[in-house]
Amino acid sequence: MFIEFVSPNTGEKLISQNGHLVSPGGESFEIVNEIPRFTPSDNYASAFGLQWNTFTRTQLDSETGLDHSLVRIERCLGDKIETLRNKTILELGCGAGRFTEHLVGSGAIVHAVDLSNAVEANKKNIGNASNYVVAQASVYNLPFPDNSFDIVFCLGVIQHTPSPEKTIEALWKKVKPGGILMIDHYKWRLSYYFNLKPLWRHVLKSMKASKSQKIVNSVVKFFFPLHWKTRNIKPLWWLLHRISPLIEYTREYPQLDYGTHYQLSRLDTYDSLTDYYKHLRSKSQIQNILRKLGAENIWLNEDGNGIEARAIKNI
Repeated sequence: MFIEFVSPNTGEKLISQNGHLVSPGGESFEIVNEIPRFTPSDNYASAFGLQWNTFTRTQLDSETGLDHSLVRIERCLGDKIETLRNKTILELGCGAGRFTEHLVGSGAIVHAVDLSNAVEANKKNIGNASNYVVAQASVYNLPFPDNSFDIVFCLGVIQHTPSPEKTIEALWKKVKPGGILMIDHYKWRLSYYFNLKPLWRHVLKSMKASKSQKIVNSVVKFFFPLHWKTRNIKPLWWLLHRISPLIEYTREYPQLDYGTHYQLSRLDTYDSLTDYYKHLRSKSQIQNILRKLGAENIWLNEDGNGIEARAIKNI
């Protein structure tokens, strides 16, 4: 059973009426392309919206033939994905659906949310599955009651929000007693500041998304062939990474062809150089945030995006 939408402002239940979700108090939220919209599309996540509507399927396991996203889910869950069947899940920062497709495939009842119009790409990829609904909303103003979900799931997102601490608190409120919060966060590391990427990002992040995307595409077009040619010559590959701002996986996934690697590099380079917020946190900082919220059975791990965490809300 789906968790019903409520007004993110008053908590009143919403009903569908003439292409809108409306409350007894007179609030109205438009439904566009079958997706409820609780926030304007023009916000700090606009670059992500453009990103996922450009690279609609590039990162999906079903497209690459890899199981990278599935492995990440199961590691953070601490169990096989099949155990999610019939669980109510709130997925924050759903993007184009790299995790959504697995969550929906598990038989869970998935409520996918993104701040940007990446919800368009998510809907396109997932379709009209009977155990799936998607909405555009802010993590700080979610259209669901508190203490509602078996699992609140947020991977690859929190470091890109204005305040990681406030974001984790907002997520925690939606976990029902006995439920699970699954998150991750970029890890604090001094090495981040010892390359040219922060300089590139400083220039690009304030541009209009369409302009920054054109610049990144040109940078990838210039540098990627060099990464490809040096992928098996480790000293040259390492040296190139001190100069080039590209994110690429030529050594990590040697089974993928040139074209797939090129598109992945375009996607993740744009992602890493245009995010408006990029916070770093240590393992102990994430642990302290969860402890202050009263979380129990806290699991922490260094993998994937950096720091992964899982915690249970006490009953």
